[in-house]
Amino acid sequence: MAPPSMSLVSKAFSALPSSGVAQRPVSVTASLEHKTSDARRKFLKLALGGVGLPTLLGAKKALADEQGVSSSRMSYSRFLEYLDKDRVKKVDLFENGTIAIVEAISPELGNRVQRVRVQLPGLSQELLQKLREKNIDFAAHNNQEDSGSLLFNLIGNLAFPLILIGGLFLLSRRAQGGLGGPNGPGFPLGFGQSKAKFQMEPNTGVTFDDVAGVDEAKQDFMEVVEFLKKPERFTAVGARIPKGVLLVGPPGTGKTLLAKAIAGEAGVPFFSISGSEFVEMFVGVGASRVRDLFKKAKENAPCIVFVDEIDAVGRQRGTGIGGGNDEREQTLNQLLTEMDGFEGNTGIIVIAATNRADILDSALLRPGRFDRQVSVDVPDVRGRTEILKVHGSNKKFDSDVSLDVIAMRTPGFSGADLANLLNEAAILAGRRGRTAISSKEIDDSIDRIVAGMEGTVMTDGKSKSLVAYHEVGHAICGTLTPGHDPVQKVTLVPRGQARGLTWFIPMDDPTLISRQQLFARIVGGLGGRAAEVVIFGEPEVTTGAAGDLQQITGLAKQMVVTFGMSEIGPWSLMEGGAQSGDVIMRMMARNSMSEKLAEDIDSAVKRLSDEAYEIALSHIRNNREAIDKIVEVLLEKETINGDEFRAILSEFVEIPVENRVPPATPAALPA
Repeated sequence: MAPPSMSLVSKAFSALPSSGVAQRPVSVTASLEHKTSDARRKFLKLALGGVGLPTLLGAKKALADEQGVSSSRMSYSRFLEYLDKDRVKKVDLFENGTIAIVEAISPELGNRVQRVRVQLPGLSQELLQKLREKNIDFAAHNNQEDSGSLLFNLIGNLAFPLILIGGLFLLSRRAQGGLGGPNGPGFPLGFGQSKAKFQMEPNTGVTFDDVAGVDEAKQDFMEVVEFLKKPERFTAVGARIPKGVLLVGPPGTGKTLLAKAIAGEAGVPFFSISGSEFVEMFVGVGASRVRDLFKKAKENAPCIVFVDEIDAVGRQRGTGIGGGNDEREQTLNQLLTEMDGFEGNTGIIVIAATNRADILDSALLRPGRFDRQVSVDVPDVRGRTEILKVHGSNKKFDSDVSLDVIAMRTPGFSGADLANLLNEAAILAGRRGRTAISSKEIDDSIDRIVAGMEGTVMTDGKSKSLVAYHEVGHAICGTLTPGHDPVQKVTLVPRGQARGLTWFIPMDDPTLISRQQLFARIVGGLGGRAAEVVIFGEPEVTTGAAGDLQQITGLAKQMVVTFGMSEIGPWSLMEGGAQSGDVIMRMMARNSMSEKLAEDIDSAVKRLSDEAYEIALSHIRNNREAIDKIVEVLLEKETINGDEFRAILSEFVEIPVENRVPPATPAALPA
């Protein structure tokens, strides 16, 4: 901002009285100009980071000090007051009369002379006349716009444009390298660079000895390691190393653990990345990262590249909504090219893991990209025993703990579930002050993982009695129905949303389940509702069977539409897409059925449920005395094990031969 003209300032000053209050409009103009100059200096200092600028600022300050500019300030009104009281001795004028350095007698300092700085609204004739009348020595000093000041103002005006142009230039240079230029993968701010974790000599702390329960998958990986260590053994017969291995299986079954094991055993460089790390908010980033990953892998071949959760980037193409450009598809196209395209990637083994193999693109699954697909499923009873031995090697157990019994009691548990089970048991043992894990901690840990946290036991009353009859109804109907799993325990201790629980334990690994076994589970599931109806009557039926009804309805529907176990015939009435768990696909499958077929399915499901319910009612009516006795013991102890239950029941009725269980040893079930 240019300073106001001398004539304008002079007129403004002459129109104002000397009281100082009315002089604010003029002082505001000068103050704004001063603040603007200060703001420019602060911005320039911040923008340039202080490089070279302190020298200019220091030179300007030194010049002001040489000219007598004091750091003390005085208001213009106070200066006029001092002038009227003859306290001003000398005045030096700078900056075209807008700044004055005044030597004045200060009463606050014992009438000593003080040098102060005064911001003037402008040099007026009236002020000069007053200085002459008071016979005050004053002098006007010319502006000394040296080269430093001119350079300072020039840089202040050009700083922001220069910074902006320089930043855009750097970004454009990086972008040229990131789009496949001669500088290789790169992108603004490094977005195009691969985020894969690289280990030249992997030290994962995991070997094949730490992997159990997945012997078939482990054998495939041991062959890959053997190929990397002794390739001549395979190349002698014309074999080539697999380019890719795809691990498929539900969560927690050890897919990532296998990858860690092969990294620790192979002794070659190891790259690991998640499928979700390829795609970002910028277009082209995913493909650029794929190129960068394989470029680094080729530089370190032979090596292993592990892509976890590859379904994040490898989904079937053409399924996007909207029909526009899909960044994920471009990333997948680049991945397909790098794995088996025009240029080879000899020496690079790609290992990928997913639990959604059904949605992967067919081009990704073909031989030449993923030569092997290894299924890592939930372990069987023998696999669970081996896994428990691995995870229990560093834990102390009491003599009443049997890993074989734990494996039998945990069907459907993955390796991660079993590791969590033993860890929960160890935590409980430490909390209870034990030096070793007992069967009690194992039992409580299984209950906690499957059913939830333990709640407060209900006090005596009708509700507790109703829950007891409900749970005993499950146990009675399950035990007396041929093909049902034996009772492991009945408890009134609440867990999660359940007020009571009845636990059944399979006698063998349930890989194949017969129609008799499925139907027996429906009968056992309806035993709780049947007991409520027979013991308390229809008006006293509660909502406690809601979860049971949901389970048995789903099981009956599976028997009809999936397993073909109904009078409709051996048909699979559910399309493959509907069985994948996708809600939209299930709705489409239901809509694709004819109304007649849908009615037949509903009728078949209802017939199965009604038949099972009649059997459950007959079990409850025919064994009322045994039920009352078991409920009496259950209300007293709150928990009874399977042996106790069967011993009491056998006093009143003969248990079917196929459901009889020999008494458990102390190692099998806790007392």
